[in-house]
Amino acid sequence: MLKIAAILIPYLIGSISFAVLSSKFFGLPDPRTYGSGNPGATNVMRTGKKAAAALTLFGDGIKGTVAVLLAQHYSGLPAVVAAASLAVFLGHLFPVFLKFKGGKGVATALGVSFGLNFWLGASVAGTWLAVFLITRISSLSAIIAALLAPVYALFFLGQNIMTLALLTMSLLLVWRHKSNMLKLASGEEGSFRRKKDPTSP
Repeated sequence: MLKIAAILIPYLIGSISFAVLSSKFFGLPDPRTYGSGNPGATNVMRTGKKAAAALTLFGDGIKGTVAVLLAQHYSGLPAVVAAASLAVFLGHLFPVFLKFKGGKGVATALGVSFGLNFWLGASVAGTWLAVFLITRISSLSAIIAALLAPVYALFFLGQNIMTLALLTMSLLLVWRHKSNMLKLASGEEGSFRRKKDPTSP
C-alpha cells in the first residue's frame, strides 16, 4: 500500500495545473488556447498578468517539493522518494485532470530538486536564472538547467536512485522541449527581450 500511495498521491498532486487554476482566478483565458498552448508559467506570462504567472510558477514548483517531503516524512526510503519524485513530475506532464495533456515540467522539476536537496535546487535555479538573464529565452534556460541538473545531483546526492530519478526527469524535460529546440536552431524561438520603441531616438 505504501508503494502504491507513494506513486498515486504524488501523481495526483502533480496533475493539479496551477496555470489553469490561476488563469481562472484572474479571469484570464485558458493557457491551452493561446501562445504555445502549454499550461505553464511562461505561457501565462504572455497575457501580461505577472501575478498569474508568479502564482503558476510557485504552485507548480511547490507541488514538486511537497511530494518529495511527504515521501521523506512517511517513508524515508530512497526508492520511495525517487518514485514520488518521478510520479509528481509525470503527473504534471500527463495530468489526469487535463486528459493527460500537461506542461513541460520545468517548475515542478525545480520543486523536486529543492525537496531532494536545497543546494541542488538552488544550483538548478541559479543556472536557469543566469542563462535567462543573458539570453532572455525561457526554453533555452530550461534546457541548459535540465542538462546540468544530473551533474549537480551527482555532487550533492551521489550515485543513487534519487540521482537516477532526476536524470530521468531531465531527459523527459529536454524531450518535452523538442519543438523549442527546433525553433532555437532556426532562430525562430521567442524571447522576453524588450522591443525597442520605434519612436525613441
